[in-house]
Amino acid sequence: MIVDLERFIAAERPLWDRLDAMLGAIARDPWRRLALDEALELDRLYQRAASDLARMATFCAEPETRRHLEDIVARGYSEIHGAGADRRRLRSARWLLWTFPNTWRRHVGAFCFAAALMAAGAIFGGAAIAFDPDSKPSLVGFPHLRMSPTERVRQEEASLGKALRDRKASFSGELIVHNTQVTFLSMALGMTWGVGTAVLMLLNGVILGAISVDYMLAGQSGFLFGWILPHGAVEIPAMLLGGQAGFVLAGSLLGRDQRRRLAARLRAAVPDVVTLSFGAALLLVWAGIVEAFFSQYHEPVIPYAVKIAFGIVELAALGAYLGISGRGQQREGAP
Repeated sequence: MIVDLERFIAAERPLWDRLDAMLGAIARDPWRRLALDEALELDRLYQRAASDLARMATFCAEPETRRHLEDIVARGYSEIHGAGADRRRLRSARWLLWTFPNTWRRHVGAFCFAAALMAAGAIFGGAAIAFDPDSKPSLVGFPHLRMSPTERVRQEEASLGKALRDRKASFSGELIVHNTQVTFLSMALGMTWGVGTAVLMLLNGVILGAISVDYMLAGQSGFLFGWILPHGAVEIPAMLLGGQAGFVLAGSLLGRDQRRRLAARLRAAVPDVVTLSFGAALLLVWAGIVEAFFSQYHEPVIPYAVKIAFGIVELAALGAYLGISGRGQQREGAP
């Protein structure tokens, strides 16, 4: 029981400030390992702050002080007991084999929602091309995709992959930068309560559907799948990961967990949003390399069957990785 609240706060505040400073230092340099005495001090200060918070819980006075202490205790709990600090210090192999796929599975509903929006856009774009071929200039913004599919296939196959002979590396870099920008934009637009993310998923779907139906109606399905699958098997899921991250961010803004304040919800969502976005960026690096150095070679240089098989293997491997990797550690209670 606290007899003199003001005297109690005055006596305990230096300890709270010390804990706050230690947590701030850890956040600024998450890779630094704490010495034993620092770890013991952190635990002691956290236990003291948690006890102080429990003692103050029955007082209506000093609401700002209580909220400040709640924030410090929550951060301390996350650092000592939660996965937040562990995530920050993960080695690359652990992040790749456990953190990323488990984060994806934890928010798989958001991924499926992004995929459904893109599929809806693809259906619309494909139907628009099928019923109104003259709409292609409005739906497809890339000049080289507005030409006749038959003519483009003829040009691509005649070039024997020489068009990018001297600039494959720069073209790959351009693709990686552009696709990463679009994916990160999908994530950032989660700040619009998910509306911007949803619109971007739909627009990407419209373009994909319009191009696909245009080439299939022209009888160029082999070229289409041989061209898109090698890099698209990774690139499209990466774009959906950006949408997934955006919807996770939107969920924290919309307040699905009303028991916590907005700032607390955002802090809880940020690690998963960053993990999904960074995972998408890594996939886009691979997709950019494949598109520049493999997808741009067509028959007779590389048979379309080989390119399609390569894309299918990529897609299966990515699905197995996201669906299976890290599950054993999760069941065993790995942090």
